[in-house]
Amino acid sequence: MIQFSNDKITIFQSVLYQTTSTVIELDDLILVVDPNWLPSEIEEIKAHVDAVRGDKACYLLFTHGDYDHIIGYKAFPDAKTIGSAALASHPQKEHKLQLIRGFDARYYVKRDYPVEFPELDIVIEEDGQQITIGSTTLTFYLAPGHTPDGLFTVIDSAHVFVAGDYLSDFELPFIFHSARAYEETIRKAGQILQNHPVELLVPGHGQYTASREEMERRVNMAQSHLERLKQAVITGDEQSLERLRLEHGFASESTDQCHQENISILQKEYLNQD
Repeated sequence: MIQFSNDKITIFQSVLYQTTSTVIELDDLILVVDPNWLPSEIEEIKAHVDAVRGDKACYLLFTHGDYDHIIGYKAFPDAKTIGSAALASHPQKEHKLQLIRGFDARYYVKRDYPVEFPELDIVIEEDGQQITIGSTTLTFYLAPGHTPDGLFTVIDSAHVFVAGDYLSDFELPFIFHSARAYEETIRKAGQILQNHPVELLVPGHGQYTASREEMERRVNMAQSHLERLKQAVITGDEQSLERLRLEHGFASESTDQCHQENISILQKEYLNQD
């Protein structure tokens, strides 16, 4: 379904995990971010792109390599692709594809395009790296922590900040890579809000926001959860750890597993526990 639309930006939201896919109409290109999930949802995104594209080039931007964010890659076979250097050298490409195949097999899903891991045409290697396409400039920031290959994208001309799996309205930090890196990435998000004319924030899961107050709340929410979790791990405060577990939205076995993974990574990084 369409979560938001104006004259430049359309945000699609899957029924699965409230995962977003964003189409941005720019002067010289159409940018499609993380096309996902179900075939009918991807077909809706494709139909929209076809309707607005005209003779513009299409670019696919991948915020990171989790399988739900790359699942629609080959539905846009003529698109140029953008992602981080860590995505290009992802060490578990086949594992991510197995997750897609496993999902499709479990739910009897058929796709009319091949399932492949993205091959990148444009590789982002450093903070502040910019690419210019015609009159449009995109600015990128490396965003590790959730995964090693995360990427923030800011388009000043559209006043949009594409955050990937950070800064959700309900989803607290899921750390699958590094707590220290996650903390730094959230600080970087705060700096982006200070240094760019952001009017629309798009997370990978959940609701967009056009409120600067809400953007800052999400930065603070992530920082607070991480800091309290770190202190609880360092001091061995089991009661606080349990309260932090219950803060996760849509509490389930899955969020419990993510919470435990957060704890394990913090123990490794701050207590040297394997």
